Amino acid sequence: MSNRRNFIQKLGLAAGAFSANSLFNQAHAAEFQHVHLQKQALSPIEIAADEDYWSVVQQGYTASPNIINLNNGGVSPSPRIVQEAVERFNKLSNEGPSYFMWRILDQGREPLRYKLAQLAGADPEEVAINRNATEALNTVIFGLNLKAGDEIIGTKQDYPNMINAWKQRSSRDGIVYNQLNFKFPIEDEDAIVAAFEKAITPKTKIIHITHVINWIGQIMPVKKLCAMAKRHGIETIVDGAHSFGLMDFSVPDLGCDYFGTSLHKFLSAPIGSGMLWIKKENIAKIWPLVCNDQPNSADIRKFETLGTRSFPIEQGIGEAINFHTAIGSKRKEERIRYLKNYWASKVVTIPKVKIHTSFKPEFACGICGVSIDGMTPGELDSALFSKYKIHTVGIVWENVSCVRITPHVYTRLEDLDQLVYAIGAIASKK
Repeated sequence: MSNRRNFIQKLGLAAGAFSANSLFNQAHAAEFQHVHLQKQALSPIEIAADEDYWSVVQQGYTASPNIINLNNGGVSPSPRIVQEAVERFNKLSNEGPSYFMWRILDQGREPLRYKLAQLAGADPEEVAINRNATEALNTVIFGLNLKAGDEIIGTKQDYPNMINAWKQRSSRDGIVYNQLNFKFPIEDEDAIVAAFEKAITPKTKIIHITHVINWIGQIMPVKKLCAMAKRHGIETIVDGAHSFGLMDFSVPDLGCDYFGTSLHKFLSAPIGSGMLWIKKENIAKIWPLVCNDQPNSADIRKFETLGTRSFPIEQGIGEAINFHTAIGSKRKEERIRYLKNYWASKVVTIPKVKIHTSFKPEFACGICGVSIDGMTPGELDSALFSKYKIHTVGIVWENVSCVRITPHVYTRLEDLDQLVYAIGAIASKK
């Protein structure tokens, strides 16, 4: 009876992230509900500056006390409950992998698909779960039926893995890949749209758009670009790696045809998790990146035939959604924008310091570039870490030369005060 009871308890764990016994409900639900009741009169912008509220959120993370991590634009840490979900279900899987993985945990993908679709404002039948934005977007880039001479428009500021995917298709299939070259920040949406429209020819088939430029945080006018492309009969692919889980928007409302993102950035899902969205009428014509027995099917699941995969990670995604939803997308967006403006507005007045990102909310959110005259990005990045244990990343790319700073909801104001002090001290010595 004892063994049977333990077995049933283990199966109860497989009820997973969206059950009444989810780790979020056990650890945080009551506390979040209490603080929301206390702060319900505050708007998202007002609550962005309420440190009492965000202290509750910060307690859900396990940030290292030994470094100040301000490179959340690369990959974000997961809340404690997300880590625990992955660990718990990994242990369960290893007690009998082929049983617990394929017959128990595999049943959790459909509820997860539904919850991801809710978060994206989309139809669940348009959402595929995979490993990152590169996999999601490469699925579309290599799955499109393009022929020699077809033209693609992107930018030199797009993410390298997407640029290289288009270059590979160009080398292999003879498509023409045209890249615009911007110098950001740009605070004129119409100028950006006009630059893309000017590049269109009768052979243009696809416009590739990065929602938030990962190098310096420029928000691109995706809706306007997609609407313009549609008027010309051109399809659009949106790289949402740095927007999904950060900004409050509905994917279908962007007006694009394809959207890919990583979930291990601002959603704080387990490392190695992503999502692909394809407009329903386009699914059948996209070839899966990994083989499927029905490659021309209109079933979004054909993009998930990855073979053996990490089912525990999928349970962790569910807990990340629970944590994110409890905060609220708009509150989260405004908090992270507030943190970016908090430090950037203080250092912009320091002699020799330059900010490479807009302060206007329609053009930037959490990611921000900074530089000091007389220092390379690598030198500034090294100085911040060696003396102040502030982890950032130096960026040298097309028309970009700066250190990228990216806070998250767990970032404390005292950490940003330390950043401001460090930049001032370093700048004073140059």
